[in-house]
Amino acid sequence: MGTWGPQGISGKVVVITGAARGIGAEAARRLARGGAKVALIGLEPEELRKTAESCGPDATAWDADVTSWEQLGAAIDGIVDHYGGIDVVVANAGVAPTGFIRSIDPAAFERTIEINLLGVWRTVRTALPHVIKNRGYVLVVSSAAALIHPPALAAYTASKAGAEAFGDSLRAEVKHLGVDVGVAYFSWIKTDLVTSADAHPVLGKFRKSAPGPASRVYPLEKVGQAVAEGIAKRSRVICVPSWVNHLRRIHGMLPAIVEKANARATIRADREMIADIEKRGVEASSRLTGPGGAAAQAAARPAAQATDKGSAEVSIEASAEE
Repeated sequence: MGTWGPQGISGKVVVITGAARGIGAEAARRLARGGAKVALIGLEPEELRKTAESCGPDATAWDADVTSWEQLGAAIDGIVDHYGGIDVVVANAGVAPTGFIRSIDPAAFERTIEINLLGVWRTVRTALPHVIKNRGYVLVVSSAAALIHPPALAAYTASKAGAEAFGDSLRAEVKHLGVDVGVAYFSWIKTDLVTSADAHPVLGKFRKSAPGPASRVYPLEKVGQAVAEGIAKRSRVICVPSWVNHLRRIHGMLPAIVEKANARATIRADREMIADIEKRGVEASSRLTGPGGAAAQAAARPAAQATDKGSAEVSIEASAEE
């Protein structure tokens, strides 16, 4: 692995997506205290600026949707112009919908993949030339869900497993260029996303019924510290809590174990989810959780409207030609 030298992360320019709140915000504050210059990218301008202010004078906030090449490109260009380069990029932005595959709102499922997987790809691809130039470090935030594959989280699990695989492939591709790549695996962390999910009338109860430590929620501060330390060490793997690292060694066997352990609870929750959809509607039942999820869903509407308009225009033109 590369080295940062005796000064650690001091003076390094660190770009963090999904930095308005939660893991991104806490990691930014920790890094700033270590002397890093943090550039925060996110969808919630007011929260993003509050986080930047809490990080000190060397922090900046940049409004961008990680699924947009144009917005990401403008943000990265602005960051490079402001700081002179990028040493680290943390692809952290992520959302989680609630629901089972057979009943979830397709829009919520697909928006999750767009943000959690394609957003990682677009973030890394856009920032990578600058990271390569500085022989820096990339951190892809995956999840313990990428190892466990729990029911009722198919979109989240698939996207985070994809992010893990993406990070592993990237590591092999850029090692010879002096760039190190880490993948982060976190269990349930005390964030707005998890708190909101726990308020769901079906999925909150279902999550809390998970066996053993899998149902426990861990302090946000531990993740911020682990991310800051992992970046300073250019770590290959970052895990919170530590037992998640053991899952990495046996995760090939985990889906069958999880399926059996959750069998009865899954059947009950699936039935209750159908009832909740009938009562509240699929959009309300499957919405992306937390304020960040609401912001991501709102950002998706203009794009969807534009797509619908474009589709309508194509149809009209085709009819005219016929």
